[in-house]
Amino acid sequence: MSADKRIVGFIGLGVMGEPMCRNLAIKAGVTVVVNDISPAPIERLAVHGVMAAESIAALGKDADIVFMCLPSGDIVSEVVLGKKGLLSIARKDQIIVDLSTSPVDLMRRLAKDLAEKGAYFLDAPVMRTRAAAEAGTLATAVGGDRKIYDQVVPLLSTFASDITYCGEVGCGQIVKILNNMVLFETVVAVSEAYAMGSAAGMDPQILFEALSKGSGDSFALRNHGMKAILRGDFPARAFSVKYAWKDLKYALRLAEQTGVDASGARNVEGWFERADKAGDGDRYWPVIARLIGKAVKKGA
Repeated sequence: MSADKRIVGFIGLGVMGEPMCRNLAIKAGVTVVVNDISPAPIERLAVHGVMAAESIAALGKDADIVFMCLPSGDIVSEVVLGKKGLLSIARKDQIIVDLSTSPVDLMRRLAKDLAEKGAYFLDAPVMRTRAAAEAGTLATAVGGDRKIYDQVVPLLSTFASDITYCGEVGCGQIVKILNNMVLFETVVAVSEAYAMGSAAGMDPQILFEALSKGSGDSFALRNHGMKAILRGDFPARAFSVKYAWKDLKYALRLAEQTGVDASGARNVEGWFERADKAGDGDRYWPVIARLIGKAVKKGA
């Protein structure tokens, strides 16, 4: 990609944000300025020419485009709407992009507030894993003005290999939230199959391999089932029950707003709540399979 005189800001250098920002800095040919509460990722990115901004306001004043990759909608709201947040210094034609998972109604409020300053807003939540973030092969669903989307795609393509324009602001989050909801519900089904098959005397390895050759095959089976549930591998500091539950709450919020009785999603929430109470809130979220297995054994 040819050199670009624009300054790109990146706020949030966590598990996903740091490798995404690294790919952006290496591939995009733009000046990248960052802000994070931790100095460690900023120091690691400095070798790629990334510069630190002393505050969100300082970053916003310099940047033509600002990406946010943050843990929750509440933090996104604070970064944009808070005192000395991005809205306070937004200017005409500036572009703000939320790569986080956030509520749909919040996205539409931020877009409206920024539009009053002449700025633009896109919601572009990313999907897939940290490994995909490292490799630059994330997927992202984008909502917002199509012309602004076209301007931002070259930057998104530095860390995402599958980019889908989904419609107006909020539509990117609709895709991400419902993607996660479908995944969570499918993993519950996989967990139930694992528990019932094991209790009935079936080798779960053979069970999952056989399911993968039939209509029960899925991304959830091959990844969460075979790589986590089958191995009993639910590490801490991965995508945890608490983070998954946060995303699910956004889906339930959308269900309430649209009048849908999302009983499957509410069932998943029950398992997340039980896992958290059992002390597994910080473990990789498919740990709910362990509780589902115990419930089957107890006849619960």
